[in-house]
Amino acid sequence: MNSNLKRYFQFFLIVLAAGSIYPLIYLRGAYQETILEVFGITLTQLNGIYSALGIAFVVGYFPSGWVADKFSAKKLIFISLLACGLAGLWFAQIPNYSMVIAIFIIWGIFAVFTFWSSHMKIVKLLAKKEEEGRFFGILDGGRGLVEAILATVALFIFTSVVGGGSGDMQALQSVIYMYSVVMIIVAFLILLFVEDNSHTHEQEDTKEQPKTVKLNAETFKAFLGNKYVWLLGGIIFFSYSLVWTMWYQGGFLQSVVNIDAVRVAQIMVMAMWMRPIGGTLGGFIGDKVGKSNTLAISLAIGVIGLIALAVVPTVAPSFVFEALVIIVHLMIYSIRGLYWSLLGDCKIDDSVLGLSIGFVSLLGYIPDFLSPVISTLLLTSFGDLGGQNAFFIFNAGMGILGIITIVTFKANLKKEIAIEEKNKP
Repeated sequence: MNSNLKRYFQFFLIVLAAGSIYPLIYLRGAYQETILEVFGITLTQLNGIYSALGIAFVVGYFPSGWVADKFSAKKLIFISLLACGLAGLWFAQIPNYSMVIAIFIIWGIFAVFTFWSSHMKIVKLLAKKEEEGRFFGILDGGRGLVEAILATVALFIFTSVVGGGSGDMQALQSVIYMYSVVMIIVAFLILLFVEDNSHTHEQEDTKEQPKTVKLNAETFKAFLGNKYVWLLGGIIFFSYSLVWTMWYQGGFLQSVVNIDAVRVAQIMVMAMWMRPIGGTLGGFIGDKVGKSNTLAISLAIGVIGLIALAVVPTVAPSFVFEALVIIVHLMIYSIRGLYWSLLGDCKIDDSVLGLSIGFVSLLGYIPDFLSPVISTLLLTSFGDLGGQNAFFIFNAGMGILGIITIVTFKANLKKEIAIEEKNKP
């Protein structure tokens, strides 16, 4: 197999892993009301569960970079998928509230600490400089395709079980089992077919081995002193705040707009199919017209869509809300496919790449903990309808701050490039 085919095959397996590890964790996106009913919990308690998940995520992001620089990515990804799959089998037993929190903490550890920076680093190293936009776009779009296919299968299982006369509990359990088994299967595919040490395309040619990172003052200075690392962290923080609204839109359609559970699941599956479109298209457009420009435009349209969801009267035809959800998802998936593509502009040495990804992730994914807390506060203050509308508007404001941060990132980069050009002999 030639070097390009090897790169693409490894990339495909990483996309498959990324697409199978997260859907079960965010099952609330399409089945929130069913989860509340089956597990006998309130929306506030569900937000509490996701806050616990968010804490595990935030704690795990930075050290995940160190782990990715020190240990075999193949083994880390295998362990992550296997642990998350086994925890999913436990989740399918419909345990009590405290056990559910424990399961989500397990997911939080193994979906971030051992997985996140490992899979991001591999993609960055596999992509050539001119391919970074499309590789990260395809990563998000490809995992979105995997998620959409799995969500379609899940919807078929759910509706078939409910249509066959069984209750929501049996239908939800069947969906959870499907996602869990898929993760376990993919774990063993990674173990069997991914090389133990992934090299960059340059390393394939030179047979260089990746440098071993040492944790010392110079190592931390190498990325903490890089302003682009901080700016990228800010861009992802504000953008990801917008992304977090995805997991509330299904519940919004059912509890506020009064669309039935099966139709909501159908809409959210349709919305998930926007991911391969938005992520891949955004990546290719970003390579052509500028990654930061495309990201800013996607954020702007997403902001407008969120505000529209919040201000359109609930007596409006349901298709209006359904269309807005689809549009917002399309923009969100473009955003998710693009913000990591800016990593290649941050002038990070490969020896601290994993640590840098971990640190940026620590900053950028704070909404994993913060958003459920904000949602709970707004729901408590304004009630179900007012609280969800306020949540959409709040995160639209975060999107606007994201656009400002992108403009700052681009201006600094442009200024630095101009200085480098001027100083060339």
